[in-house]
Amino acid sequence: MIVVLVSIVASDGKKVYEKKCASCHKAFVPVEKLMKNFKEMNNTMLHLKAPTLNQLSFRLKQQIGDPRGDEDIHRMEVSAFIADYLLYPDKEKSICMKDVINAFDTMPSMKGKISNEEIEAVSQYLYGYEEHLLHQKSMKPESFENALQKAQKEDKIIMIEATAPHCHYCIKMNREVLVEPEVVAALQKDFIVVSVDVSKKSLPLGLSASMTPTFFFVFADGTKDEVKTEHIQGAWNKEDFLEILKEAKKAKRKEK
Repeated sequence: MIVVLVSIVASDGKKVYEKKCASCHKAFVPVEKLMKNFKEMNNTMLHLKAPTLNQLSFRLKQQIGDPRGDEDIHRMEVSAFIADYLLYPDKEKSICMKDVINAFDTMPSMKGKISNEEIEAVSQYLYGYEEHLLHQKSMKPESFENALQKAQKEDKIIMIEATAPHCHYCIKMNREVLVEPEVVAALQKDFIVVSVDVSKKSLPLGLSASMTPTFFFVFADGTKDEVKTEHIQGAWNKEDFLEILKEAKKAKRKEK
């Protein structure tokens, strides 16, 4: 029931955002562009008026309250922070990085311009925004059993991502690299993705990961009941990860 109510409130929150926030806050800009814009060009590349929703959604969930604790309590903590900031804005309270917040003036107070109900709705929308975005832009993961069948049938490589919910470099890969259109296109063409939260489940095939993220590439022979694997550890930028995918394809050709 709580999930349904949050979903309804978040839907209303999108309308509040479009009506009262969108003129300043763009919804989404890829992280790579944001980093270049703020770290190298002092906002002269994108000329943003305010932080984007994907920036705010990520930073709010990382910086406010306890992101590892109870989600309902965390949502309330984030909502309370947003309510206070909208009514009493102060750059000293900002959760954005200095390179970002220094590019903007302090926002005007929305006191008398937004209701408590609208604040709650837009807070819930913001809370779930980036997670929803990642699901939307990333390649949908399969169960290993389905992936194995598809790989044998479609002659593709299974890529297993060993991840954990609060792994900094897993988060970095998921929000900066695995959503990039070139990476998604490469994965869709030659790979089937499996994601395993190793804090909750064991990896298939008796595999083990000494760190997260670790990417395992499983080569399944459609004519034999056997698989061969290779793996690589750590977080990578887009160009390097595309090279890793190319190397996996080369390894697959050698297996034949």
